[in-house]
Amino acid sequence: MNVLIVTDTYTPEINGVARTLETLARGMARRGHTVTVVTTMPELTFWRDEDPLVHVHRVRSIPVPGYASLRMGLIGKKKLGAMMDQWHADAVYVAVETPMGLAAIRAANKRNLPVVSGFHTNFHHYMENYKLPFLRKLAVAYLRWIHNLTQRTLTPSKDTVTELRAAGVNGVGLMGRGVDTHLFNPARRDEHLRAAWGAADDAPVLLFVSRLAAEKNLQLTASVMRRLLERNPRARGVFVGDGPRAQWLRELNMPFVIAGARRGEDLARHYASADVFLFPSTTETYGNVLPEAMASGLATVSYGYAAAAELIQSGHNGFTAPYGDEAAFQRAADTAFMRWDDAGLRRAARAGVSHLSWEAIVAQFERELNEAGRMLKPPAARAAAPLITTA
Repeated sequence: MNVLIVTDTYTPEINGVARTLETLARGMARRGHTVTVVTTMPELTFWRDEDPLVHVHRVRSIPVPGYASLRMGLIGKKKLGAMMDQWHADAVYVAVETPMGLAAIRAANKRNLPVVSGFHTNFHHYMENYKLPFLRKLAVAYLRWIHNLTQRTLTPSKDTVTELRAAGVNGVGLMGRGVDTHLFNPARRDEHLRAAWGAADDAPVLLFVSRLAAEKNLQLTASVMRRLLERNPRARGVFVGDGPRAQWLRELNMPFVIAGARRGEDLARHYASADVFLFPSTTETYGNVLPEAMASGLATVSYGYAAAAELIQSGHNGFTAPYGDEAAFQRAADTAFMRWDDAGLRRAARAGVSHLSWEAIVAQFERELNEAGRMLKPPAARAAAPLITTA
């Protein structure tokens, strides 16, 4: 099968969507398929980059307004259609709802190619974080319309399946996430790294790993971390990641370690060298960082939805709080802070994600693409695109 993946983010960018798509692409290639990824690059040029297993074509792009670290590809339906013809595409996976994603869906539909869309990001939830709540209904209507142009929409958690179906999206399916338990492993704990943070062996390190952006609830993370460090001045707080709120975090002038973006084994060392993982984001479709922290043997604290709802038994292998309840999140963080060296809890955290296999996820992805081809309707049977309404 010749598979075309269209996305505005891909490696070497550091975020959960980019890592997920790279894993899917390379996994499909290992299963004998030809995989081509069309994605963005900062420069205003078009060039070709070769991955050992995956063909990566990068197109010119522009930054998302107000969020320079995210980019939108500048390529239209005609050009994308020519690529589909040139590469003899058999199936198309569209991972974004941006203009490039819409152009890819329309080009594929014109050629009667099966199209599966991925719902990876709760952009409509971001509206409140960026003080645009009045746009949320319009965003939901657009998401419903664009995903209903595809044969199937895949999303990673039961919560988002329910939300999308309630919003009127058809053909929604659950496709979870795996975790590399060899890479993310307590054995990667690095005493030299802890020493660089100023962390003693008998004091906990609090960790946050994600994009440093408003939608990740950084304000609550910083508040909880500051209060716990005041309780135990020998404890340390570490932020791993980069993004539009990085400067805001630095300007707090708190004794936090801001480690910047990390990847691969370096990222795994940062996880394993910490003790308590704080993740109060309320906008996740899944939250890949949570199973990574659990695989690393950390006591995790998060809201009880998305990945946490499926993986954590609160008090046994991590701690959860009711969605959006900041006081409850702080209480859960207090408990995790007291149990940071509970070996049984940390073993249970790792055991709780031991069943998550990327190989199984890639096999499901393959089946979904094949099934989309079988369910494809002839072009004349497709309904005209509905008007977008906010009703």
